Amino acid sequence: MTLTAPTGVEVLGHLEPGYRDILSHEALSFLAGLHRRFEKRRQSLLRYRKERQEELDQGALLMFPHETADIRAGEWTVRPAPADLQDRRVEITGPVDRKMVVNALNSGAKCFMADFEDATAPLWSNLVEGQINLRDAIRREIDFTDPKNGKRYQVNDDAAVLIVRPRGWHLDERHVLINGVAMSGSLFDFGLYVFHNAQALIERGTGPYFYLPKLESRLEARLWSLVFQHAEDELGLARGTLRATVLIETLPAAFELDEILYELKDHIVALNCGRWDYIFSYIKRLKSRKEHVLPDRAAVTMAVPFMNAYSRRVIAVCHRRGAHAMGGMSAFIPVKGDAEANAAAQEKVRQDKLREVKMGHDGTWVAHPDLVPVAKAVFDEFMPKANQVDRAPDPHELPVTTQQLLAAPEGDITDQGVSGNIDVAIRYIAAWLGGRGAVPIHHLMEDAATAEIARAQLWQWRTYDCSTKEGTALTAAYLENKIADICASIQDEVPGQDELIARIQSAADILADLVLNEDFAEFLTQPAYDRITSDLKKPMALAEFED
Repeated sequence: MTLTAPTGVEVLGHLEPGYRDILSHEALSFLAGLHRRFEKRRQSLLRYRKERQEELDQGALLMFPHETADIRAGEWTVRPAPADLQDRRVEITGPVDRKMVVNALNSGAKCFMADFEDATAPLWSNLVEGQINLRDAIRREIDFTDPKNGKRYQVNDDAAVLIVRPRGWHLDERHVLINGVAMSGSLFDFGLYVFHNAQALIERGTGPYFYLPKLESRLEARLWSLVFQHAEDELGLARGTLRATVLIETLPAAFELDEILYELKDHIVALNCGRWDYIFSYIKRLKSRKEHVLPDRAAVTMAVPFMNAYSRRVIAVCHRRGAHAMGGMSAFIPVKGDAEANAAAQEKVRQDKLREVKMGHDGTWVAHPDLVPVAKAVFDEFMPKANQVDRAPDPHELPVTTQQLLAAPEGDITDQGVSGNIDVAIRYIAAWLGGRGAVPIHHLMEDAATAEIARAQLWQWRTYDCSTKEGTALTAAYLENKIADICASIQDEVPGQDELIARIQSAADILADLVLNEDFAEFLTQPAYDRITSDLKKPMALAEFED
């Protein structure tokens, strides 16, 4: 199968039936336009991230920018949310495979965040077929027949509102080259979705809605604003047709909430507390300071001071500016075959959602359809209106301070916490290399963000010569041996499955390098992406080019 591509555009990924419709000449031209206009700015912002990290490592402090004080002090609001995004009390998230898309849209949640980022491993097939699945779902042409039981699934008329999360600015899409350069994964995911579906979404009474991940500053929000405006102009859409929710999941972004809303004020609807990536970012951005070493991951809950301060600040800023403040994801999922454990997991989710709604969040996330009614019952009881944007702030609550956003929580590092981090990281990375980005492990839903916490903590504990509560010194030699032992134990669970055993070993090798290297890797998905694209070569006679 060949593909006709515009001049300067090369598609290196394999072509299966149906791919050509998504990767049409017109769609590739649209992608090329995005790349040529915005790639230099993207690269400049990525360099700025590195420069900022170097400053932090040398002793600079995170603070609210003095140059944007007038924005924070000003009286302004964002554009009101469209009708179908006024009530977002429960949103379900997950990858973009066909079965998940159907089940999530039919789950009873108000919205479905179809995730090309942390819940999807960026195999070429996952990305292109995910676009096909979303296109078909929007047009109600999707169905799925479960090969195990023969049951056929179709999207209901009262389906959840679709919101798409493209990959973050730091990720490339190496299967598409423009003028010899890999294009942005963000722009690839965003561009194909908006090009193929904007008009169809509008005709259905909804619109092209997006979750924007991993932003670190107002400058990165400004880039998304420019991208949205460009897409609207190219596709003949009115200004403000494209709408965004920004995930506040990096520590620097927490200091620029007003500014991020301001940069996107014609397009933004909400901010979201992306709690797991936020914990990872806290470790990463404060990695040069021993006083910010965190205890076991299980001890870093939303109740610890720095996480509570972050959540309160998101709510306060959003509501002042007329935006929704979305809650985050509890990692607990249903436990099959154990009624007592399942009830305990559901109660933990209920308590998490109760905390969010009482704080003032306008909605929340779940990772499994069975948890939709659990979260919905809580929000229905304590939030009878569509949202809490108009909720009056507590006059006695003082603004969140820099010190509160940075304060490290108390707690122990334990042998179990160390082993758990290693076990989860190996299992997750192995699944990711095999094409799965959202993985249930030990009755918790793990994605790239939670795996990032696991490996970052191991690096942090080794770097600062930490010991566990039980007295184990977390030296490089100890962690190297422990990674090897746990890897072997996981491999013993799958005897005779040579391909899986090899993938588990690759995952352990990636983890060991991340943990034992003196330099802290920005994202584990980058060396892992090197693995899954290591044999990527330009196929002969794959694409035909025309002027």
